[in-house]
Amino acid sequence: MDDLLGPNEVKALHDVLAGAAPGVDWDGVLATRTRLEPLSLRGRTDAVAHALVRALGTYPTAATAFRDALEDPGFTGWALWPVTEAAVTLALDDGGTRAFDDALALLAELTPGLTSEFAIRRLLQADHDRALAIIRTWTDHPNEHVRRLASEGTRPYLPWAVRVPLLLATSGATLPLLDALHNDESEYVRRSVANHTNDLARHAPELVLETAARWQQTGTPGSAWVVRRSLRTLVKKGNPGALELMGFHPAEVSVNGLRTETAILQLPCELAFNFDLTNTGETPARLSVDYAVHYVKANGATAEKVFKLTTVSLEPGESRQLSGRHGFRQMTTRRHYAGTHALEVQVNGVRHGRLEFDLVL
Repeated sequence: MDDLLGPNEVKALHDVLAGAAPGVDWDGVLATRTRLEPLSLRGRTDAVAHALVRALGTYPTAATAFRDALEDPGFTGWALWPVTEAAVTLALDDGGTRAFDDALALLAELTPGLTSEFAIRRLLQADHDRALAIIRTWTDHPNEHVRRLASEGTRPYLPWAVRVPLLLATSGATLPLLDALHNDESEYVRRSVANHTNDLARHAPELVLETAARWQQTGTPGSAWVVRRSLRTLVKKGNPGALELMGFHPAEVSVNGLRTETAILQLPCELAFNFDLTNTGETPARLSVDYAVHYVKANGATAEKVFKLTTVSLEPGESRQLSGRHGFRQMTTRRHYAGTHALEVQVNGVRHGRLEFDLVL
C-alpha cells in the first residue's frame, strides 16, 4: 500500500502541476521523492501535501493551479490524495467562508480522479453544519463519484480517516444523504450507503432498524440489497429486529458433530470445520448461519469476531451438513497470538456448540 505513492507518482504529479502553473516553484514537491522510502502511505501523503502547501502559499493560488491541472488526463491516481489535503489545509488557513465553500466544490471536482473522502473530513470537523448543507446538494449530481463522496466522506467510522465527533453525536444528520442515495442507479454509490448505514448501526441500531424498514417498503431490488448489507453487522450480533427484517425468525434447531480435521494449527493456516444442522421444529425454517471465532489476544484473553457462513432453508426434521474454512495469517488489520482459540456456530443469532483448537506461531 505504501508504494501507491512513490517517487514515480510524485514526479508525474510535479510534471502535471508544473505544466498547469509554470509560475509556481514546484522544486520542493519534487524533492519529497527522496524522503518517501521509510514512510507509510499516510506519511507520504502528508509529506507531499506539506510541500504543496509551501509551494502554493494561499488557497486561491492552489484552487487555480489544481483546476488548471484537471485539464491534464494524467492528473489522477494516488498522487491526488496529497492534492486534496493541501487544498483543505490552505482553505482552513484562509479562514473565510468563500474558501471553505470553494474547497468543498474543488474536492467534488477532484474526486473522480481519486476519492476526496479523507480530506473532506477536516472540513466536516471545522464546520459540520455548513459542510453538510453543501454535501447534500451532491446527492443528485450527474457524476457517481461525487454522489458516492456525499455518503462515503460522511461515514461515522470511515477507515483510514479522522473521526468527526459530531457525526457520531448527531447520527440522524446524514440520513437525508442516505435517503436520497439508497436506491441510486450506481452499485458503487449503493455500496457506500450500505457501509455508511452499517457504521451507524454500531452506535445507533434503532435508528438503522427504522431506516431499513422504511427502505424495505419501497420493494426495489436496489433497496433490498442495501438493506441486507446495512444490517449485516446487526444480523451477526443476533439483533432480533435485524433478523426479523431479513426474514430470520426464531427457530428450533440443533447443531451436532462440530468437528475439525486437526486441533493444532501452525500459522499461516486454515481451519476446516463442519457440522450437522437440523431443523427440530414443526415448521419450515429460514436460517442465517454464521460462526464466531474467539481469538487469543496479546494478554491471553480472547476477543470474538463473527463471520458469515451461509443462509439455508430447512423443512421440519431436515438435516444438512455444512462446512467452512477460516484462514489465519498475520495481517496489518489483525495480529494473531499463540494459544487456545475457539469457534462457535451461530444460527439466527443463537450460539450452538464450541470447538477449541490450538494455534501455534
